[in-house]
Amino acid sequence: MEIDLDRRVAVVTGASRGIGLATAHRLAGAGARVLLTSRKPDAVEAAAEQVRAATPGAEVLAVTANAGDPDSAAAVVGAAVERWGGVDIVVNNAATNPYFGPALDISDGQWAKTFDVNLKGAHALVREAWRGSMSERGGAVVNVASVGGVLVEPGIGVYNVTKAALLHLTRTLAGELGPTVRVNAVAPGLVRTDMARGLWEEHGDAIAARVPLRRLGEPDDVAGAILFLVSDLARWITGTTVTVDGGMDLHA
Repeated sequence: MEIDLDRRVAVVTGASRGIGLATAHRLAGAGARVLLTSRKPDAVEAAAEQVRAATPGAEVLAVTANAGDPDSAAAVVGAAVERWGGVDIVVNNAATNPYFGPALDISDGQWAKTFDVNLKGAHALVREAWRGSMSERGGAVVNVASVGGVLVEPGIGVYNVTKAALLHLTRTLAGELGPTVRVNAVAPGLVRTDMARGLWEEHGDAIAARVPLRRLGEPDDVAGAILFLVSDLARWITGTTVTVDGGMDLHA
């Protein structure tokens, strides 16, 4: 099954590694023009070069941006509009988790940073994309949430609260932005990314043994679901969350 995104313009946040980078590869391979963002300039440039090398002829742009800064959202959309005339696809993948421990012990600064990046940043980017071009040309948004948004897990409670809020924001925006823009989410389980290394590196095999599909996720597992959701194959799907966890939540 081939998906053709036909030179649509896609913005992917947190795209220098992990799920974001895998998604950029998938979108470029399907014919999209892809803008990658990350807060580290060297990392996002290297990621963009990887995508170009993997898909010769792909139109790829790297933009340094902090997903937790609303001004960055405007700059990212502005760069896409200047280069390609608009935005058709937004993948809100950037996330942070600066704190591990009991929810009541998190500092105000850690709380603010977690919400700024994981929730406010996603909202700001969709807002700017809508104002910049999506309200007229339409498009698709995918928010990368987590199965933690519907589970209670020790140590990452506040992170999961932001993901729960992101799931509800997805439904809210789907209701408000239709029929012009479709808004969906993916909820990954434990995926072998650098951000989740502390969760899977030591106990990954034991965790995988409890998953019905008997393995942890890889970034491309999630990227494939994202590719489907932004494509025309999902043209009558909005306000939905696709769980990508190998069946992990069956035993939650």
